[in-house]
Amino acid sequence: MSILYISYDGLLEPLGYSQVFSYLKVLSLDRPIHLISFEKPDDWRNVRERKKLEFEISKTGIIWHPLRYHKKPTAIATTWDIVNGIRMGLWLVFKHRLNILHARSYVPSLMALVIKRLTGASFLFDMRGFWADEKLESGWSSDCTFYKVFKRLERKFLLKADYVVSLTHAAVSIMKNFSYLQNRMPPIIVIPTCADLTRFKPNHINNRGSELTIGYVGSVRNWYLFEKTAACFAILLRKLPLTKLLIVNRNEHAYIREVLALNGVPLDSVELISATPDEMPKLMNRMDANIFFIKPVFSKQASSATKLGELLGCGVPCMSNTGVGDMASILEDSQVGIALEDFDESSIVTGLDRLLVLLEDPAISSRCVAVANKYFSLCHGVEKYRYIYKQLDKSNNSSHNSRFFSYSS
Repeated sequence: MSILYISYDGLLEPLGYSQVFSYLKVLSLDRPIHLISFEKPDDWRNVRERKKLEFEISKTGIIWHPLRYHKKPTAIATTWDIVNGIRMGLWLVFKHRLNILHARSYVPSLMALVIKRLTGASFLFDMRGFWADEKLESGWSSDCTFYKVFKRLERKFLLKADYVVSLTHAAVSIMKNFSYLQNRMPPIIVIPTCADLTRFKPNHINNRGSELTIGYVGSVRNWYLFEKTAACFAILLRKLPLTKLLIVNRNEHAYIREVLALNGVPLDSVELISATPDEMPKLMNRMDANIFFIKPVFSKQASSATKLGELLGCGVPCMSNTGVGDMASILEDSQVGIALEDFDESSIVTGLDRLLVLLEDPAISSRCVAVANKYFSLCHGVEKYRYIYKQLDKSNNSSHNSRFFSYSS
């Protein structure tokens, strides 16, 4: 049985490539997968990268159906994308007799829910977090029409889904307390954002220098508390003045320098660079530890930081904070990092002291790798998706999918 996978993230985006294509190129070895993605115009105009991706896709069982992503005006643009996604999805389901709809996050799930009602195909709600609450905590008003609509849709997705994927166990515990799911919980499996540990692994050549190198990878705005990280760097430099800070970031260098200066971090202690995805494993291997903090708000209990698995895979312990998915329990229980409960100076000092003790453990790198393989392995994530697909196959076969065949006859 073939699958229709719908992603609102473009395959030409770094996130779409790492968290959609990386999975599907393996899953498509078992069966054809039709993929609808929404590509940003700027990404699509990059002909070199597009041709490179098309060549990679040609070696898989993925049949790519890219649609254009529209941004403004927001309501009209998103509605237009949803309509186009439903039209394309229905045509593909009827033409290729697709039995499983795999929807990544909320907007694709709205498309999938309509297609399910019209065809009877099974619906996998890959929720990727509490999306509506993320929007609320990033600026939407609780009285906002969009917020209310998507919270109602969230309820429908959970009630109508044939299977649900959550990024964290913390989110599953929260959903179990939703009043409308009492005695009506759908089958749920936890699959965090995984990493390709054949790429993110310790380098056989030791890239780490004699002095301590603390790393930071990725965005410094939105959900990340870079100001707290900079304060942490400043305190560490007072303890160990020869420490080097390696910051890898794409487009926010001016802001980073400003925040570092405000916190008294001298720029001669900092190496601030941009990098391609292919360069990331080598750069992570230069780090002795990584420090990053995320806003501990409600929606983040359903989030899984992609870079955590990548860093641990490279043998790099991390210092972060509580209140973000399952991250704190993984770091602390497995002794591969430190999770702060508060960001006051006393808590940061205590956390740094504990981190420095952890770095003295000769087994820390191998323990990080073992934890990455246990929780964040792409291979394990793929196997869980395979299991879900097989369960949906059994359900489709047992019901003979009569509604679907009546529509497609």
